[in-house]
Amino acid sequence: MALGLCVALAGGLAIGLDAADRAYPPPLDKAQTVSAEVLDADGLLLRAFATSESRWRLKTSIGDVDPRFLKMLVAYEDQRFYQHGGIDLKAMGRAAFQLLVNGRIVSGASTLSMQVARLIEPREARSFSAKLLQIARAIQIERRLDKHAILELYLTYAPYGGNLEGVRAASLAYFGKEPGRLTVAEAALLVALPQSPETRRPDRHPQSAMRARQGVLSRPAVASLTGEGEAERASHDGLPRRRLQLPALAAHMAEAAIRKQPGVPRYQSTLKRAIQQKLEDVAREASAKLEPKASLAMVMADAVTGEIVAQVGSADYFDATRAGWIDMTRVLRSPGSTLKPFIYGLAFEQGLVAQETMIEDRPADFFGYRPKNFDMSYQGDVTVRQALQLSLNVPAIRLLDAVGPSRLMIRFRRAAVHPVLPPNEAPGLAIGLGGVGITLKDLVQAYAALANGGQPVRLGNGIDTVAARLDSEPLLEPQAIWNVTDILSDVLPPTGSRRLGIAYKTGTSYGYRDAWSVGYDGRHVLGVWVGRPDNGAVPGIAGYQTAAPILFEAFARSGVAITPHPSPPPATARLAQSDLPIGQRRFSMTASGLISASTREAAPQIVYPPEGAKVDLGAQSGEISPLVLKLQGGRPPFRWLANGKPLTDLSRRRTNNWLPEGAGFSTLTVIDSAGRAATVRVFVE
Repeated sequence: MALGLCVALAGGLAIGLDAADRAYPPPLDKAQTVSAEVLDADGLLLRAFATSESRWRLKTSIGDVDPRFLKMLVAYEDQRFYQHGGIDLKAMGRAAFQLLVNGRIVSGASTLSMQVARLIEPREARSFSAKLLQIARAIQIERRLDKHAILELYLTYAPYGGNLEGVRAASLAYFGKEPGRLTVAEAALLVALPQSPETRRPDRHPQSAMRARQGVLSRPAVASLTGEGEAERASHDGLPRRRLQLPALAAHMAEAAIRKQPGVPRYQSTLKRAIQQKLEDVAREASAKLEPKASLAMVMADAVTGEIVAQVGSADYFDATRAGWIDMTRVLRSPGSTLKPFIYGLAFEQGLVAQETMIEDRPADFFGYRPKNFDMSYQGDVTVRQALQLSLNVPAIRLLDAVGPSRLMIRFRRAAVHPVLPPNEAPGLAIGLGGVGITLKDLVQAYAALANGGQPVRLGNGIDTVAARLDSEPLLEPQAIWNVTDILSDVLPPTGSRRLGIAYKTGTSYGYRDAWSVGYDGRHVLGVWVGRPDNGAVPGIAGYQTAAPILFEAFARSGVAITPHPSPPPATARLAQSDLPIGQRRFSMTASGLISASTREAAPQIVYPPEGAKVDLGAQSGEISPLVLKLQGGRPPFRWLANGKPLTDLSRRRTNNWLPEGAGFSTLTVIDSAGRAATVRVFVE
């Protein structure tokens, strides 16, 4: 009878506890409020954002923390943590006995589960009823979560002074590092601080912090974990004297991610923290040499994958004088001369010129458009190589007039780059000198194709836009890419900079508003812009003198190993002028690009195959048949080129045979003795 009554009472009590548990569950949902984090490609913290309560509370898992710290924490705070169900009756009995004997609290009985209950549901009053609620909550938490989950809540919510919460935030603020690897002294301090976080702050109360750390190290259970003599050695280590700022890198990218996807706890980026830190350091140092309202921006990308590895939107995000909050990597600006390499690339591809072809740098009138060089002087006859290295304007416009501004714009579209023309204007010769708008990010994307052998890639935005290899035709043929890169890689570095093995080009927009420099090796591209966010003039800035030194400094300090440029494609080389075909020794196109000034014959025209034709030569079977080439007009002898490579010696015949190397797109060019050229593009099947 008595046994049955006890069973009934026990059952009723259990039912009552279950009902109360369901009616008043612990507020575990509130425990999900943590600081948003932006991580780099390797999971390292780039930037954290305070919670709505202005707390630095970084979500912390067991794997984020040094195992030795975890063992010390349990040994010091709750030795039977893994055995009890939320409350430690033995510890409670000991604490009550010590209170009766000594008349004061000698040791506490709070378990880690009880401390978690207090952290997620804080109460100001330290009353008996509050303690009972804490005990009840600890039991509820134990019924819902396993020990690892409970421990992770403690690691995330434990107070460390000021607005620091959690072990990760404390370790970053006091030691400048994640808590994955801690010294014994560092681990002991982090164990001690939550007991009285304000009075033990090492940056404000170093003596109190020292005593608290020593109290942890001297606890026998802790000393047995650290090893013989280790606790004694750790007690002599110094304390952090100041609180550090939490990482705040890639401010513009991080802010954009938060605005686009609010409420996400972690944002994974493609940036590399070490590179990002170095480029931000370079930007900050370089900005100190600029006028007060001038800013700068940088983008560094992997040309093979299209991933952005570093992005600096301004010299200083918090500098109002420089409008630092504006992300200048995405603002349309005039690119100056930075588009010239693509003009020369088209000219190389079409066989109009070689590196040692002579070209005029003299005043010229292109139907009313009269380009002038940056220094207002002219060099006379120069080689194409010299013209590009010196960034001469007139030769570039001569070539653009020959290849066609529209064709240049079409090539940019292959790389998903869309320069913006003035309203209601068609592509004109002015685009060769910066008469379009382009963003730094798009400019880097265009140069990425040069570094990637002509294959375009779409750059990501660092967070949610995925980088990708574009399924499109090459921006330029490999032979043209090699010629451009060979020229640009031999440009002298700016004064005071050492050679790095990169190819680079500079540009200055009209009115000294923008200074640019873009460089690349065989893998990475780095673009630099300098100017005023309000588009005002900055007297004295220029691509070579202002932006190029920043480019070289950033590339050198980024830590990126320089990847050599690829070897020249087969049958591609820099020929002496005497070894060039007659038609390539001097560029003598008129402004129309069709008829030589010295002849009256019709320009050559390829009549077969026609432009854009698909020709089945049996490439799929592995036995490719030759293709007959036919032309009309022009003055013999003729030079035929396929993808920039000469086919045979000069010929006076208007037909020729070409044996392709394989399937795919190819560019066929014929040049007559007057230097006039015709080009078609075909697809071999």
